[in-house]
Amino acid sequence: MNSEGGSRTGRKNHIKSGILLFILIAGFGVTLLRFTSGLGGVTNLDDRNPWGFWVTFDLLCGIALSAGGFAVTAACYIFGFKQFHVYVRAALTTAFLGYFFEVVALVYEVGQPWRLLYPFFLSRGTSSVLFPVGLCVVLYLGVLFVELLPALPERPGRGGARDKAVLRTVPAAVIGAVIAVIHQSSLGTLYLIVPSKIHPLWYSRFMPLFFLISSVFAGLSMVVAEGCAAHKFLSAYTDDQHAHAADKALLSCGKAASLFLLVYLILKLIETAVSNKLHYLFSGYGAWFFLELAAGVALPAFMFLVGVRRGHTRLIQAASIITVLGVVLNRFNVSLVAFNYNLPSSERYFPSWMEIAVSVFLMTLLIIAYRRICCELPILRMREDCMAEDNTQTLPE
Repeated sequence: MNSEGGSRTGRKNHIKSGILLFILIAGFGVTLLRFTSGLGGVTNLDDRNPWGFWVTFDLLCGIALSAGGFAVTAACYIFGFKQFHVYVRAALTTAFLGYFFEVVALVYEVGQPWRLLYPFFLSRGTSSVLFPVGLCVVLYLGVLFVELLPALPERPGRGGARDKAVLRTVPAAVIGAVIAVIHQSSLGTLYLIVPSKIHPLWYSRFMPLFFLISSVFAGLSMVVAEGCAAHKFLSAYTDDQHAHAADKALLSCGKAASLFLLVYLILKLIETAVSNKLHYLFSGYGAWFFLELAAGVALPAFMFLVGVRRGHTRLIQAASIITVLGVVLNRFNVSLVAFNYNLPSSERYFPSWMEIAVSVFLMTLLIIAYRRICCELPILRMREDCMAEDNTQTLPE
């Protein structure tokens, strides 16, 4: 019986290794093709559709789901909700890797990647919305590294330097929150310049605010979903104290996420009514817009509320996954589905398989890097001083 179980586990490991090897080989192959034949050799982009799958998935979705870094650190260090502390390092690690691989994705996206530094040193394009977006990415990467510094002295065989690193954490959290707020809202500002290209149901002068609010509940939900996956697949790098503290903090994340989801839903409905867009709801795009709000916002908000009320952790985890998918759907709608909606279907953009392969490749590298960091650093392990801390402030009922 044991031999059968061992052989079954061995086959599963071989299958996983084979899939991983296939993704890496395909990713390296498409990467080589992209930098030898240009964007036209691997993408379906053109002059009417200059931004495609890479910008939507790697940039818009990736940055929104990386917002857990600033949301959790702001809640813990600025607003004093100490129960979020258990999620801080995992959220910061996800945010750091998310922003880092966003830069890597931009190298693929930009036609001349060596020009990425031009706005900072040559053109100084401060009149472009893309300038604060790029500047915030660079600055926030540095801030995230500073916030992760306290984990470095806690590696096995290290010690004594942690207290000095902790002193920089709170100021870094404040600066990081400011930069992240500017960056998340700036992504929405990018689309304010194309009112004639985005369907009216998704276009709004309040898009910067909508992008900011949705990034908060996206980040909180990603923290919950990631924590659930980490404790299941990376159990060798965690401990019982961290898992117990994470279960207690789960309810606080559910409360916060439900609050921001409801605020977002109410504001979207008010903006749709006040801007005289209700007649669009009776079209095909209207049905899709209603599905986005109902399945991606209203449903998880209700699930969060019920889960918190009943202390049902599984329901909260399921709601977090649905919220993440809802935010991804929203970013795809804004950037692809509702973009150039008035063009004939024959002229609409659809990504090539190589564009998708690159994104899967980068996401795989991110997961590998996350696993390695959790192996080397105490990201999913609780420190003794945190275990003894009892002056926690909780979210109001």
